[in-house]
Amino acid sequence: MTVQPLQSVANIYAVATAYPKYVMRQADVAAKAAHIFGHKPDYFRRMEKAYGNAGVETRHSCVPLDWYLAPHGWPERTALYEEHSIALLQEAAAACMDSVNVSAEEIGATVVVSSTGIATPSLDSLIQGPLGLKPTVQRLPIFGLGCAGGVIGLSRAAALANSMRDQWVLFLCVELCGLTFRASDDSKANLIGTAIFGDGAAAILVKTDGEGGVDEYVPVATIDAWGEHTWPNSRAMMGWRVEEDGLGVVFSHDIPNAVRKELRPVTDAFLARYGLDLGNLDGVLCHPGGEKVLAALEGALDLGDDALVHARTVLRDRGNMSAVTVLAVLEQAIQSREKGRHLMTALGPGFTAGMTLLNLL
Repeated sequence: MTVQPLQSVANIYAVATAYPKYVMRQADVAAKAAHIFGHKPDYFRRMEKAYGNAGVETRHSCVPLDWYLAPHGWPERTALYEEHSIALLQEAAAACMDSVNVSAEEIGATVVVSSTGIATPSLDSLIQGPLGLKPTVQRLPIFGLGCAGGVIGLSRAAALANSMRDQWVLFLCVELCGLTFRASDDSKANLIGTAIFGDGAAAILVKTDGEGGVDEYVPVATIDAWGEHTWPNSRAMMGWRVEEDGLGVVFSHDIPNAVRKELRPVTDAFLARYGLDLGNLDGVLCHPGGEKVLAALEGALDLGDDALVHARTVLRDRGNMSAVTVLAVLEQAIQSREKGRHLMTALGPGFTAGMTLLNLL
């Protein structure tokens, strides 16, 4: 195998997150779920332990808990998705830009990731006015990456920054997972969603320096390499079904087992391309899909007991926010002053693993 030189492709200057106002405690969610699934008491009693085993204590939602008790159709879900996505993206973007004193007029491109709703014009267009972005800003909307969207979307932002040197690229991600819940769906996957899903948004400022340029800003991390692997014939592992009243969640019960068996060879091959192995890393930043997935990741990657502390903290306090979650993990690592080379990874529909090499400064 040819070893590729590893060098900084783009810099990260700021990471910020935003969350909607409603906070849901796990015990309250479980009580509401017992009411919703009350027509199947034996089934719910068997599944009730999922709430205690999920590793989640609190989550945020853009709608109050009672909203989930009633049926809702596409028009209402879409209106709520647009309204709250724009508000959360504004909040996260403003915090991100303000933290390094970058104005909206300086943004040259946006990359916006979301897979929990559909909007046309897309969210990247809908936030131009509210954020004050230039009419000439280059826009890249990305849909369908699911939980892998945080990692793969950041990679796309880095590639775009590398082609637009000295221009700011604003990477944005928003997921309103709670809006996908359908009270009419009593499947195991839908119930598991009620035990882990949360809402949130994230923003990251990315830029690549020009030749010989001196940057007045101080980066917090560099993006050095990225890659992905999609397993053949794995579409049924994870994704959405389009139903009459919304998106139906698809989760295979085999995801933890697939992680244990399949992820390590793919990760080793990715690192080997750059002359690295897991022993060369200072840390791993994983998307916390759930407690069982985290345990599978620890086993697959031979991680110590405290290696995924940031992932577990985000899962406990925010739940699984799909693509946003690993970006919240990155924010925690930066705030905790983690340093050195880290592998950021997430799994999403496809079935796909996204991987990015970061150097935290």
